[in-house]
Amino acid sequence: MRTVYVNGEFLPETEAKISIFDRSFLFADGVYEVTSVLDGKLIDFMGHMKRLERSLSELKFSFKPDIDQLLEAHRELVKRNDITEGLIYLQVSRGSAGDRDFAINPETTPTIVMFTQSKSLIKSALAERGQKIVTFPDIRWRRSDIKTVQLLYASLLKTEAASKGADDAWMVLDGFVTEGSSNNAYIVTQDGTIVTRELSTDILHGITRASVLKCAEELQLKVEERHFTIEEAQNAKEAFSTSASAFVCPVSEIDGKKIGDGVPGPIAKRLREIYIEANRATAL
Repeated sequence: MRTVYVNGEFLPETEAKISIFDRSFLFADGVYEVTSVLDGKLIDFMGHMKRLERSLSELKFSFKPDIDQLLEAHRELVKRNDITEGLIYLQVSRGSAGDRDFAINPETTPTIVMFTQSKSLIKSALAERGQKIVTFPDIRWRRSDIKTVQLLYASLLKTEAASKGADDAWMVLDGFVTEGSSNNAYIVTQDGTIVTRELSTDILHGITRASVLKCAEELQLKVEERHFTIEEAQNAKEAFSTSASAFVCPVSEIDGKKIGDGVPGPIAKRLREIYIEANRATAL
């Protein structure tokens, strides 16, 4: 049985409770972060906390997180659950004002919950064979840069992709790829240039994305941050995605068409290796 964290307390998961009037339950009024754990240490923790602060600010939360306290709580969960490799999920909701009301009460006390998931991150069968991707229209609300708990559409896409024999979905807005259901999307052109959509309100500002682009710079790889189409992706030399839970994960097929040779390409594989190596060295 896992130990989880609820509003400053460490509890058995069977004893963890929040109010049915919590605004995350009623209005999806909350934000979250997922931090990877390797060798019992936290990967890119401060990057995740900086984005957490931004998400809270964009949704006009009055709550200001105590980052040192959250770091200690993360470490304590790793210790209590004996997590060597896996994830820690952190969610901050606006909390409960005692009854259901669309209007936000500024005096509401936030709800903070955290839990661990033990998962193999380094050894990944999906990364070794490459993902099969199918595409769907991007009909989410237009503040995809805020990491909210409004994940129903992403969940539906993941499920629909699986029903089509695929591993994940990429979304398309006005003819151009935005991102994956829970990751940022990339292609590698025939001349070896890495292309990914520029930062805006249309995509999540991925913490892993930032780290991987830094790795690409250190490898002296050319990077272009711009829009790209599904047709361009299908004709690319390589494709891949990045996320905190999958690191760099190659793509082998998009909408039934093989990418390159239909196997993970050398640039994606090298970026995955360098990302893991670099972040292991700086883990907290």
